[in-house]
Amino acid sequence: MLPSNDARKQMVDSQLAGRGVRDSRVLEAMASVPREAFLPAQFASHAYDDGPLDIGLGQTLSQPYIVALMLEWLELEPGARVLDIGCGSGYVAALLSHMGARVIGVERHAELARRASQSLREVGSSARILAADAGALVLPQRFDAIHVAAAGEEVPRAWLDALVIGGRLVMPVGPEDGLQFLERWTRRSADDFQREVDTPVRFVPLIDDSDQSGPQATASATR
Repeated sequence: MLPSNDARKQMVDSQLAGRGVRDSRVLEAMASVPREAFLPAQFASHAYDDGPLDIGLGQTLSQPYIVALMLEWLELEPGARVLDIGCGSGYVAALLSHMGARVIGVERHAELARRASQSLREVGSSARILAADAGALVLPQRFDAIHVAAAGEEVPRAWLDALVIGGRLVMPVGPEDGLQFLERWTRRSADDFQREVDTPVRFVPLIDDSDQSGPQATASATR
């Protein structure tokens, strides 16, 4: 059975606003975009549970609270150009698009990219999904914001260079088997970046180019 709109509102009120998420545009997007549309049918009834959910192929749709924290930290303006790396189901891309961003999502699993594109069409989102290896991603344009849904031990310089001046990248950083934190990098000039560290989290790692399998975008809060 599909969850009701009341379940979505309760998720926003208790899991997000109740934990300190204040960005009204993030809250409105997460109250509007049907999370269940981005899940396999057998998991749709759990769409608003307080945790990550399986989307197949060893991948997971992240905990709503973590999604909200990362979106809030991007501080998006309407019309922002956003790159969503490791977009998985397409849910975050749909939220970004609902907030008025122009979104390109990148997902290395071609089947997930196909499903994400279909789900985005079904909810009327304009976000575009590419099936591509983020580790070998060529960035021909610059972005106002980059959202990364898997952890690395450091932020790739090429991704920072893809930001416009004033642009922000939000990504979990830390070892696979150790403590990770959400980090925000803001580009202040050509070679000057401000680094901020916040919430402890647990994400699976970015997939190495030599590794063609394994999960990419699981996330849950550790607090």
